[in-house]
Amino acid sequence: MSQTAPVPRFRRLRWLLLAAALAALPGLAKKSPPALAPMQQAQQLVVVTTSDWDDNQGRLQTYVREGKDWKPAAPAFAVAIGKNGSAWGEGLFPAQQAGPHKREGDGRSPAGIYRIGEAFGYAASVDTRLKYQQMQAGSWCVDVPDSPFYNQIVDEKQVGPRAVEGASEHMRLDLHNNGDVRYRQGLVIEHNPKAIPGRGSCIFAHLWRSPGEATAGCTAMAPASMEALLAWLDPSRQPLFVLLPRAEYIRLQHAWSLPLLTAGSQR
Repeated sequence: MSQTAPVPRFRRLRWLLLAAALAALPGLAKKSPPALAPMQQAQQLVVVTTSDWDDNQGRLQTYVREGKDWKPAAPAFAVAIGKNGSAWGEGLFPAQQAGPHKREGDGRSPAGIYRIGEAFGYAASVDTRLKYQQMQAGSWCVDVPDSPFYNQIVDEKQVGPRAVEGASEHMRLDLHNNGDVRYRQGLVIEHNPKAIPGRGSCIFAHLWRSPGEATAGCTAMAPASMEALLAWLDPSRQPLFVLLPRAEYIRLQHAWSLPLLTAGSQR
């Protein structure tokens, strides 16, 4: 009966050093890529899906995290997005190579995952825990790519008329477009936070004037849906906004830790 050959001393030492190093880093193998950190920290998700890249109609489903799992927070509802559909934007995850890419003035809503910024509107206040800003007669969102205020909401009285020259996104549409209600209530979707010129600006969730009316690149919905969404969102729960064509959502679901789509999220 043969005996097992002794393990050379240097090999034993190497394995002991490796074991000690691993012991000093508990949970190392369980750590997720840093890019997933926003998804792991988020406790609320607003998810919009469409049938394909060129579809300008979608469904919005909210989710809340329960333990490790995502659960629907309320019934899904209809929304409208950019008149030309969607395209990869500048968000928390790198844009994918396949599919269109967002550009200023392309009439597409940015696809990807984004932080949710402040709420805004015409009234002095609304029912929301988000930071809220009342829009003034001189409030603009600057969509001029070479402006130092590109992709920012500013007050003309504070920055001067030259700073908003050429901008087309007046935030008091009711005063400048025959009582237009679209920006009566809304919230900022933090697309292109680095304000890269030409990559798209002034992306919001806001009201629609009529059911299903497509946008220039935002996500529009009924007043009752917006009111419920604003009341539900809680910045302490680090909410995120997701917009994807359904096939891309399913393809990236595991890699991006996205929840399972509900039956109500499909048209």
